[in-house]
Amino acid sequence: MNFGRKLKKVKLEVLNPHGFCAGVKSALDKARRLIKSGERVYCLHEIVHNELVVAELKSQGFIFVEDINEIPDGSKVLFSAHGVSPDIRATAEAKNLKIEDATCPFVARVHKAAADFHKRGLLVIVVGKSSHAEVKGIIGEAPGAQVISSIEDIERLKLLFDKGLKVGVVSQTTMNADDVAEIVSALSRYFIVESVAEVCNATKDRQDAVKAFKGDALLVLGSVTSSNTRRLCEVASSKTFRAGNIDEVKAIDFSNINHLGVTSGASTPEEFFESTLELLLKI
Repeated sequence: MNFGRKLKKVKLEVLNPHGFCAGVKSALDKARRLIKSGERVYCLHEIVHNELVVAELKSQGFIFVEDINEIPDGSKVLFSAHGVSPDIRATAEAKNLKIEDATCPFVARVHKAAADFHKRGLLVIVVGKSSHAEVKGIIGEAPGAQVISSIEDIERLKLLFDKGLKVGVVSQTTMNADDVAEIVSALSRYFIVESVAEVCNATKDRQDAVKAFKGDALLVLGSVTSSNTRRLCEVASSKTFRAGNIDEVKAIDFSNINHLGVTSGASTPEEFFESTLELLLKI
């Protein structure tokens, strides 16, 4: 299929990379192996932030819960790709749960960095969204950690901590890479900063491809609950649409668009991506 060809008035351009990142693929491979075991499996939080993926696993018997205490003692639990705090792990062990861990390796490295900063006595600052499952897990590694999501949030830290304090900075892996760099730079003007704050390679590569796109409009496929999907919409310089399923794609008005780019978040199934392309090629 020649995605770059011009059909009627719309030229489609597929941006690469797209689809599952390595961390998501690994998590889903683990989940599907557990399904084949025939044992009842609970998953703490959505395994990835995509409703199509979650619906597929639910249909195959997976049970999703938001609280570790909802899981019966002795059951099998899968920790999502976003990771969990040490307190959650301790509770799971106390309940004699059989733990399967699908934490993304890049997220696991952020956990280790936050824990190391904390052990060394540094104030830990997490660049991310406080409500996100990944951030909740990270701050569990460093009691007293501060979460900020914008340069404006630094003003709050200035009221709480002395200038020149040494801090260790980490980041949620699915943030806007440019925002993270800007925030770290601003922190460095007040604190003594030791930083390992960066987004994961999969996030950065997708953002870079979107920023390089020069067409009329961009279609980003992914869930509204997916942080990395929302960041793709934010960094685009062209008009941007987002769709989480094929019905949402069908509802978009693509009139007056000559050059449409198509990409997807790191937890968006490739089957949905391909189905969308087939639909768009009929325009």
